[in-house]
Formats: sequence, C-alpha cells, structure tokens
Amino acid sequence: MTQDRGPGAASNPIVERRAIDHIPVSERHGRPGSQFTLWIAANLQITAVITGALAVVLGGDVVWSLAGLLIGQALGGAVMALHGAQGPRLGLPQMISSRVQFGVWGAAIPIVLVCVMYIGFSATGTVLSGQALSQLLGVGDAAGIVIFAAVVVVFAVLGYRVIHAVGRVASVVGIIAFAYMFGRLLVDQDIGALLANQHFVLSKFLLAISLSASWQIAYGPYVADYSRYLPEDTPPRRVFWMVWLGSVIGSQVAMTFGVFAAALAGDRFGHGQQVAFIVGLGASGTVAALLYLSIAFGKITITTLNAYGSVMSLATIVSGFRGNARLSQAGRLFYVLLMIGLTLWLALAERDSFLKQFSAFLLFLLTFFTPWSAINLVDYYFINKEHYDIQAISDPDGRYGRWNVAGIACYVIGIVVQIPFIDTPFYTGGLVSSLDGVDISWIVGLAVPAVLYYLTARRQPARG
Repeated sequence: MTQDRGPGAASNPIVERRAIDHIPVSERHGRPGSQFTLWIAANLQITAVITGALAVVLGGDVVWSLAGLLIGQALGGAVMALHGAQGPRLGLPQMISSRVQFGVWGAAIPIVLVCVMYIGFSATGTVLSGQALSQLLGVGDAAGIVIFAAVVVVFAVLGYRVIHAVGRVASVVGIIAFAYMFGRLLVDQDIGALLANQHFVLSKFLLAISLSASWQIAYGPYVADYSRYLPEDTPPRRVFWMVWLGSVIGSQVAMTFGVFAAALAGDRFGHGQQVAFIVGLGASGTVAALLYLSIAFGKITITTLNAYGSVMSLATIVSGFRGNARLSQAGRLFYVLLMIGLTLWLALAERDSFLKQFSAFLLFLLTFFTPWSAINLVDYYFINKEHYDIQAISDPDGRYGRWNVAGIACYVIGIVVQIPFIDTPFYTGGLVSSLDGVDISWIVGLAVPAVLYYLTARRQPARG
C-alpha cells in the first residue's frame, strides 16, 4: 500500500488528514479486494446474528426465514454495492454527492436522518459488545459499554487506513469464530429437526426479506466513504462485486446462525443477555472467553464505520452552509466525540430492552433510506451518467444551487407513499390489513421515487 502524497497527505500515514474534500489522484491507493475484507468483517458480527434471529423471534419458521433473508440480502446488497461503486470515480464521501440531487443546503435533510441511523446502529452494537466485554472482563454491562466506546473513538479519529486494517484482521477473526460456532452447532444440536420447521406464512417471509434488505440498504449512505481512496480508473464492476459479495456472504452467514440460535432458544431469546446465550451454545471456559473477545472485536469494525461516517455526514452539513470542505483534526475529534457520546447515552439507557427497540428501528430505517437510495442511484447512473462537477458540489452558488426543490419533493413523496404500507411495532398503515399483514413499504419506497425522479430530472437542465 503506497503512502499518501500531496498537500493533504499526512506526515504520519497512519493518521488520515482528509475528510469530505476530494481525494486527489496522487493520494489514491488500494485494490478492490479491500472492499471484500472490509464488508465481510462489517457483517460477520453479533448484530447481524440478532437481526437474523428476529425473523424467528417475530414469528417466522426456520427454512422460510433463511430463504427470505437471502433474497433480502441479494436485493438490498445490490442497492448498497451500487453506491459503493461511486467512490473511486467521485473520490468523495457518499452523502456529499446528495448535493447534486437535493442542493448544497438541501442535502442536509437526508443527512440528518443518516446521523440518526449512525446513532441507532452504534447504540445497539455497543450494547451487544458491552455484554461481551462484561462476560470477558468480569465487569458490569455499563462498564463494558464504556470501554468499547472508548476504543471506537480512537479508531474513528485515526481514520481510513486504520479502519481498513482493522477490517482485514476482523474478517479473519470473524471467519474463525463463526466456523467454530457453526461446527459446534452442527455437532451438538439437531439441525435436521430445525430445518423440518417449515410453515410458510407470506407476511413472515416478507418480513425476513425486509429485515435483511433494510440491513443492507442502511449501509448505502456511507459505503462510498470506504472506496473513495481507490484509484480513479478502478473498474466500477469490480468494486460492485467485491462490496456485494463481502456484505451478502458475511451477513447471510451471521443471520443464518441467528435463525438457528433463536429457534433453539425459543422464548428465552428475547429476555436479555443474547450474547451469553449464543456463546453458550457451543463453548465454555477459555473458548468462551475467546468468543466473547471475537464478538467485541467484530463489532469494532462496524461501530467505527458508523462513527467515521458520522464525521463525514456532520462535516457535510456544516460545510454546505459554510462553503468550506476542509475539516481540522480538532473538528474531526469533536464530531466523533459528539456522536459516540450520544451513542453511549442511548446504549446505557436502553441496554435492558434493546431487542424490541432494535426490531422497530430496523423497519423504521427503510422508510427514509429507500427513497434516498433510489434518487441517488437514478441520478448518478441514469441522469448524469457517472459524472459530477466536483467543484460545484461545494459551492452553494454553483450549478447545483442551495436547494433542489424537485429532488426534495421526490424524496418527501417517496416517504409519504410508504405510510399506508408500513407495519412496525409503533405504527401500522391503513392498507396493511388488506394485504394480510404484509409490509411492502420498502418496495414502494424504491420504485415510486425512482420513477418520479427520473421523469422529473430528465425535464430539467443538466446538473452533472
């Protein structure tokens, strides 16, 4: 891996100096394979296990939950990987490109919601990591949560290179840990009996698809953050497939384990200490301690991605109004501490009831991020043909303007049209019962704004 060069390069290559500013050609480095190791590490982790378990906890059977989860991974992973392929061409973090669709100031609207996502995912992951560290170190859950948060702050401040390095190590750790746990599961449990649990219910099948699709789509707002340093001539297809394969394989393996774990646990799975139950399926003593360590380490990758992404998002909001894309090291540290501080507060407050809150949160995310993904992808691939004016992206008075009313309107409509089809623990739309309890809101949220934005943008002057 080459060292950074040029005015933005760090004297110490470990510490990243750039933030949301464009990455010059002289500082590009790496290969598409780095995307595979990063995203398999981000998904071979305990929160993905819990997400898979939710398909059973919320009423699905084993076989059809596994099938639904795989379909959702493939569909949502494609959306996510299409965002990742934008990184090398643009050399920019993901959300700053939203200024083309929403305006330099208008992009703050979806970005604020992205920040909520970062906090929610980080908080749930921190709860699970706190449970693992609590078991490993013999301390309380609260102490484990605080220790984990402190480690994430350090890695997020160090930045891009360190995150990829941790991802490479975590991918190896995750593969070893899951291989061992699956091996023990196959030896100690009657998997055949679990697979015999086949009772197809359409609403539960589609729920499994929604759970995994939302898991994948939720990566969309920051996936290009971790491909933007790749050389500009990196083939987009290679980036797409490395991101897609890493994310889909990692998440499906983890969620499959979660389905089996929930089926074995029955009602016990929703009563706290899910990490202890999962580890206890096949380990005790020293091996259990190593698994707790691997769980905590596995969560470092994705929680650091969330913290780092929060820096990109907050800086994008502020710089849009200030007209300055530069971010000092002090500013980076402030943003990281702010987001991790909110995450820590939420994790400590909700650690005893996180499973119920997490399931609602995952389904809630789809409402706001499927329209954004649809608009961003249609604009990049079909309207502007993978070409943006990099200088104008940071200029409120430039060709993209302060507000793109058409883009914002399509986004709002994309949210509103989903409301009748939403089925979450805290809200059920009026058309859900007529569809036998099936939630198709995420499909509507992708299709309607995509078509609407395409028809609207074609009639506007070129903005690319």
